[in-house]
Amino acid sequence: MTKLSIKVFQHHKKIDGSYNVKIRIAHKGEKTYLNTEYDVKKEQLSSSFEITDPLINKNLIEKLDRYKGEITKIRDSLSCYSAIDIKDYLLNVYTDFNFIKFCDEHIKSMTAEGRKGSAGTLKTVMLSLQDHFKRTHVSPLEITENELSKYERFIRSERIIERLNHGKPIKRKVKGLGDAGVHNHMRDFRILYKAAMRFFNNPQFNDIKIPYCPFDKYRIVAAPETKKRNLKVDQIKLIRDCRLKRNSVAELSRDIFLLSFYLCGMNAVDIYNLTSENIVNNRIEYNRSKTKRKRKDRAFISIKLVREAEPLLNKYLGTISKRFSSSQNFDRSLNTGLRSLCKKVDMPPFTFYWARHSFGNIARNVCRFSVDDVALSLNHIDSYHKTTDIYLEKDWRIIDEVQKRVMQELRKNAESKSTIMLPKLEAVKFLITEISLPRLIK
Repeated sequence: MTKLSIKVFQHHKKIDGSYNVKIRIAHKGEKTYLNTEYDVKKEQLSSSFEITDPLINKNLIEKLDRYKGEITKIRDSLSCYSAIDIKDYLLNVYTDFNFIKFCDEHIKSMTAEGRKGSAGTLKTVMLSLQDHFKRTHVSPLEITENELSKYERFIRSERIIERLNHGKPIKRKVKGLGDAGVHNHMRDFRILYKAAMRFFNNPQFNDIKIPYCPFDKYRIVAAPETKKRNLKVDQIKLIRDCRLKRNSVAELSRDIFLLSFYLCGMNAVDIYNLTSENIVNNRIEYNRSKTKRKRKDRAFISIKLVREAEPLLNKYLGTISKRFSSSQNFDRSLNTGLRSLCKKVDMPPFTFYWARHSFGNIARNVCRFSVDDVALSLNHIDSYHKTTDIYLEKDWRIIDEVQKRVMQELRKNAESKSTIMLPKLEAVKFLITEISLPRLIK
């Protein structure tokens, strides 16, 4: 008869003062041990080294029950097994019960679907988990509420990480995350864990490998109020009129920032993916990458190609994807160039996404368009009017009007010089002519 039990050995104390919990397999007079994902501290143990933590005990009992269920499947041939054979059998059964491996496959699947932006943020979580656990095999059951607290402390700390760069490992120091970064990181972590639960659990057949979600009771730190990421009209003009070194990263960043602003806050990834096929009847027509998989209309939008955008589009169309291997690299380069630009024009730091926020803010607060019209121009989904939208055909003229008024704000100084100053100059020329001609005749 095979017996399974939980053991903690006093002489197996680790450097950090913890003890790994093991499962003892006793069979035919032999004993062998399986390491588990649980490490316990002295305060989680009784004087006789029995585990006192109720949650760990609950999880270990569930693990034992699963192992016993697997052993029952081979009961007719158990007499041929040794204790080590049973250990190997259990290891083989659960060899793919690996959260890191699941994350890797899940992220690859998202990338193949074209969801590179979301895949990138989830990959950051996966790599950070490997840094935290210092291994690539992590059971989902290791990720407890207590472990989440440890992990949060880890990502808040300054640390050295190692990443591959063109196949070569590169070490660099990274700063700890603040509340905003922790909120986003743990939110993405929760997305991965819930996806793992859907993948490993099969309620229809009562096959529940991950019985609970540690995030259900774990409180993710609230995101601080988002700083308003808006530039004023005069600041946009300052950026537009700044002289920069030709073919520099700063010049590229300035040009693409302005192009985004001129085209109603177009995202960097959509500019990266633009081709001549997107230009139809002097309009830019495309599906917004960020939301096209979440909407029935595939987030389609048609933007007028205003005169300020034409030379920039002619300059960069078809060259960006050749210069940058991915939209992520393109986005990073843009923000690097904008940091240089900020120093040049003596402005506080801002990122590429401020072009989109600034367009929306100027349209609403300067041009006084309704929130609905601004949302339409930014290609936002309107969940409040979702049912009504089924009956309404989109009118691109509304977006054209919003875009026109915002561009008029940007053109004001230049137009005032041409419409006010030039007539005065013409009048002076006429006056000189009228005075001078009689003298010439004489």
